Amino acid sequence: MDIRNLTQLINERKFSDIKNSLIEIQEADIAELLEELDVKESLLIFRLLPKEIAAEVFSFLDVERQSEISSLVSDNELEDIINELNFDDKIDLIEEVPANIVKRILQYSTITERKLINQFLNYPDDSAGSLMTIEFVGLKRGMTVNQAMDRIRKIGLDKETIYTSYVTGNKRRLEGIVSLKDLVLSDTEAIISDIMETDVIYVNTHDDQEFIADVFKKYDLLSLPVVDNENRLVGIITIDDVVDVIEEETTEDFQRMAAIEPTEVEYLDASTYVLAKKRLTWLVILMFSAYLTELVMNANNNLIMQFALAIYTPMLMSTGGNAGAQSATLVIRSITLGEIKFKDIFRVLWKEIRVGLMVGTTLGMLNCIRIYLTDKDIFKAIMVGLTLICTTTFAAIIGGTLPIVAKKLKLDPAIMASPLITTIVDVTTLLIFFKIATLILA
Repeated sequence: MDIRNLTQLINERKFSDIKNSLIEIQEADIAELLEELDVKESLLIFRLLPKEIAAEVFSFLDVERQSEISSLVSDNELEDIINELNFDDKIDLIEEVPANIVKRILQYSTITERKLINQFLNYPDDSAGSLMTIEFVGLKRGMTVNQAMDRIRKIGLDKETIYTSYVTGNKRRLEGIVSLKDLVLSDTEAIISDIMETDVIYVNTHDDQEFIADVFKKYDLLSLPVVDNENRLVGIITIDDVVDVIEEETTEDFQRMAAIEPTEVEYLDASTYVLAKKRLTWLVILMFSAYLTELVMNANNNLIMQFALAIYTPMLMSTGGNAGAQSATLVIRSITLGEIKFKDIFRVLWKEIRVGLMVGTTLGMLNCIRIYLTDKDIFKAIMVGLTLICTTTFAAIIGGTLPIVAKKLKLDPAIMASPLITTIVDVTTLLIFFKIATLILA
């Protein structure tokens, strides 16, 4: 069903046809349809959904549409939604919606849930504690496989995942994990402690979400237990939440690489003021840093005027900036994927020196030939060729090493991307160019 057909059915008031059609559609696709409708039509369709499907669709909606629906539905409808939501989705909702809606949500939560919600909200943003859910299957080491399966059948419907169960001992300390596959294939009277895996990969509640995503990628996990400082199991993180983290981190890196302050607001939903504010800071910094280029040009004005060197500066600065941006992009991506660590900085340095020399020599020779053929001036040809070799090599070194240094200093490597590196390389290119020009022409 597309949005036009759905709108037509709404206009024709064919609610029975709408309801029958929606049942055949995936929840995420229904959510996408609802976000394309106006809020009144969206609410009308939402109310036609069965309770279980409605809660699942609600979890896929963006925060703005969640807030709109939450404010318009009745107390009973909101209670049904909240009761059906997974605990981590409930936390995400509470973190984003206005205070009046939070108050309505909390009134339908039990005392135990309210305590847990307050505990979750106190975890640092972007930490394992803020990502995890408490809806997992917990087992005891002394259970038989038969008892474990009975427990999964009893409570599994309300859990985030049943493919992995978590074995805890005294004071909820994590002792092992057991997969559903192992339970199904084991003897019904086997003891959990005999079949569980004790070499468990886990994270702490305060571990950063970027580190967590790396753990999921490294070990190819579907879920990951989260423990506190005393090794007590407090929750799990599932792959669907990590996919959201990866998307968020990638978006943030792209924004920083374009010299824009990161924002979680979608482009079309962001106001003009917010977009301008996010861009202005770095543009001001880069604009004033470009003043260094102006100073270098002014200091060598006589040389520029005497030998007509200004014609070459745009090409030299552009080539240097592009070379630096290429190196930075490759290294930043490798850092993000965990392929490059700080200990690799000298390997990266040596590699970029060789690449820079190889690329710079090729570009220098091509331009040397071009300038000699067009201007018939061998000295200017050699001058530009040597500048390209030096500039491209320097740009490759800067682009390759600055992101690694930034990571070591606990900064986002993406801030060392194209705009900042281009500014640094521009100034250096002019200094190299005028120094070589002085030696050759003056």
